[in-house]
Amino acid sequence: MNITIYDVAREAGVSMATVSRVVNGNPNVKPTTRKRVLEAIERLGYRPNAVARGLASKKTTTVGVIIPDISSIFFAELARGIEDIATMYKYNIILCNSDQNKEKEIHLINTLLEKQVDGLIFMGGEITEEHVQQFKQSPVPVVLSATIDEEKALPSVNIDYENAVYDAVKSFIDEGHTKIAMLSGTLEDPINGYQKYAGYKRALEEAGMKVNEDYVVIGDYTYDSGLEAMDRLTSLKDKPTAIFASTDEMALGVIHGAQDKGYTVPDDFEVIGFDNTRLASMVRPTLTSVVQPMYDIGAVSMRLLTKYMNKEEVSDDVVLLPHRIEHRNSTKTSE
Repeated sequence: MNITIYDVAREAGVSMATVSRVVNGNPNVKPTTRKRVLEAIERLGYRPNAVARGLASKKTTTVGVIIPDISSIFFAELARGIEDIATMYKYNIILCNSDQNKEKEIHLINTLLEKQVDGLIFMGGEITEEHVQQFKQSPVPVVLSATIDEEKALPSVNIDYENAVYDAVKSFIDEGHTKIAMLSGTLEDPINGYQKYAGYKRALEEAGMKVNEDYVVIGDYTYDSGLEAMDRLTSLKDKPTAIFASTDEMALGVIHGAQDKGYTVPDDFEVIGFDNTRLASMVRPTLTSVVQPMYDIGAVSMRLLTKYMNKEEVSDDVVLLPHRIEHRNSTKTSE
């Protein structure tokens, strides 16, 4: 039997409006009446209809979150940060996997809006003109998380990816390396490709070095692409001595690819990854990695969204969080 607000009102001997005020936390209810209503709710097992409440208040207290892959450690950490802050502010999350497929991303945006979410958090790769149009037409606020909008037209939370890679490559240069390779994502990817490659190139050029195209390997962020990169780099006559990988997972492939061929890390190749996921501490030697505060990016994204949803003042809608390098055993420096 589906218990309704009418049943609770009849059981407690009050009006439906009084039950509604109790359920919604309205303070204008006498303590004795509130107690009687709550006892009736417990006795009958009544659960408020969220859809009906949403129609009445024009709010569903639900946020849509679109991420490329929940099975990824990187995105799972981000999602956890979003979820914790959402819970703190009493929002529920609808979490969707997009597989970083543009058509699926656009479809999910429309699907979530049809479900009357109060806001959207989007994590993806390239923000196309079609994405921007969808977001601008959205009736609810949208925040980009760990995702670059080149035009800065949308609220976003990131770190400075170019400077982060610049710092990593400069640390190699400061140790005396002149043959530095980079395992990059496709350069069309605003973060793992273009931004990170720009940092790599700037560090080399400032040190008076030219980019050796043989040392730049395009991967797809996976462990296997790290293995494949080492097949290529170790076959070069003039091998690099230091390797920066755009993700920790690719860096693990680099380390294991080197070991499979009889090389040692860090003696033959020093390696730095990016993201500082749990993988960095699980591999041997442990991986030096650029710390991207994934949980914090997710948490700050959700807090920024709550400000927009609740019409709070927002002083800065393009947020850059700090980064650092966590030195471990895949590099010789212990700073």
